[in-house]
Amino acid sequence: MRTILFIAILLAIGGCSSKQPSLKVYTLHAQATHVPAHKYLKHKTIRVSYSRSIKEKASYKMRYSYSASEQGSYQNSQWSNNLGRLLQGVLIEGLERSRMFRAVMPYTSTLREDYRLESSIFDFSHHIRGQASYAIVSIQFNLIDIGTGRLLKSKRFTYKEPTVTTDAQGYVEATNRIMTRLSQDLLRWL
Repeated sequence: MRTILFIAILLAIGGCSSKQPSLKVYTLHAQATHVPAHKYLKHKTIRVSYSRSIKEKASYKMRYSYSASEQGSYQNSQWSNNLGRLLQGVLIEGLERSRMFRAVMPYTSTLREDYRLESSIFDFSHHIRGQASYAIVSIQFNLIDIGTGRLLKSKRFTYKEPTVTTDAQGYVEATNRIMTRLSQDLLRWL
């Protein structure tokens, strides 16, 4: 009886003292870039729509894959906000810093805009293939003239950036390098 009680106490104490790995929270960030602005855009406004994911629901989860059919999400790492909102924030921040437009508005703004920038996420994940590890970002942008309702431009940007490590932190660092390149390329495209 004492032996069973002793074992039960050891298991209870051992179970209470086991340490779970802490949740690491990451965000997207793009370095400031300078791209010459077109004069005709200086007096225009743009609304940046919430980014939609084509394949999977945009969420806090950080996705990885070992093959085209084997996918998962990190258990102890996540984005600081829904991926669509994080991407929208990076885009708004980059457009505001560029001073390309008179005003850059989020989708929730009630002001009338001249242009709307829509984006569709095709891939935003960490690909691990054997010893190779990459951050993959593939996003299509559509620029719409609100006055006419016409699509002015459409372009898909796809990036593959090697990671230094195969963990979530290496993936985020590579993804943030991609965000800087994406911001530059988007400003040049607009």
